[in-house]
Amino acid sequence: MLVSAKEMLQKAKAGHYAVGQFNINNLEWTKCILLTAQECNSPVILGVSEGAGKYMCGYKTIVGMVNGMLEELNITVPVAIHLDHGSYEGCLKCIEAGFSSIMFDGSHYPIEENVAKTSELVKICAEKGMSLEAEVGAIGGEEDGVTGKGECADPNECKAIADLGVDMLAAGIGNIHGKYPENWAGLSFETLDAIQQLTGDMPLVLHGGSGIPEEMIKEAIDLGVAKINVNTECQLSFAAATREYIEAGKDLQGKGYDPRKLLAPGCEAIKATVKEKMELFGSINKA
Repeated sequence: MLVSAKEMLQKAKAGHYAVGQFNINNLEWTKCILLTAQECNSPVILGVSEGAGKYMCGYKTIVGMVNGMLEELNITVPVAIHLDHGSYEGCLKCIEAGFSSIMFDGSHYPIEENVAKTSELVKICAEKGMSLEAEVGAIGGEEDGVTGKGECADPNECKAIADLGVDMLAAGIGNIHGKYPENWAGLSFETLDAIQQLTGDMPLVLHGGSGIPEEMIKEAIDLGVAKINVNTECQLSFAAATREYIEAGKDLQGKGYDPRKLLAPGCEAIKATVKEKMELFGSINKA
């Protein structure tokens, strides 16, 4: 059964570990992440960007697929399905479609408008028992055409948004989406610490979790990060395993071209990546 991310993240923050949000792009992605979460006895958040939502034929299709899998695969660990970087309209569509969690990214609005729109969504989510993530300060890099360079959020603005009653807060601390460039300056732990001091028990969210060094991830968790988003790393490991299969000519042997065979090595690679992240985040056996 789908659950909101609220309880799993409050437990994570109190227990000094983080729950991974792994973005889904298709059936294989979803199945691999759910099976790994069950095997690791870990709570998990399935992230869906608006672009992935369009690609997978809309939010209702995704909710139907996930609910079907939870039943058919006998998944008993807590699973949330979460809109990633949602527009205000996208959030309303996901609420209607049956998502259990949403992220409203109002970081590009002036703070007053971010506050107004977030307040509206806080009310709706509270009525529906859903969790809501808000963002302050743009997260750098590129994601579905959203670009930025790894800015740091203003801790006072973070407090203003946290006080509205959201369940988790994504704040820019120098992190970026996609691959990290050679000259990346690293995470700003001073900013994270200042935000944590002002927002108290609020679970904080680290976007662009692919490619951040392990020591930095661990330090971020110590400073109150309870949700870490991973997408690029799963895509890269899937692509590398698929490339290897095709370059070895395995798609030309027997029925190696059957998509169930062709995609199998990539699926195993996703499972291995997800398991590695769950170990790093400390969420194994925390379901």
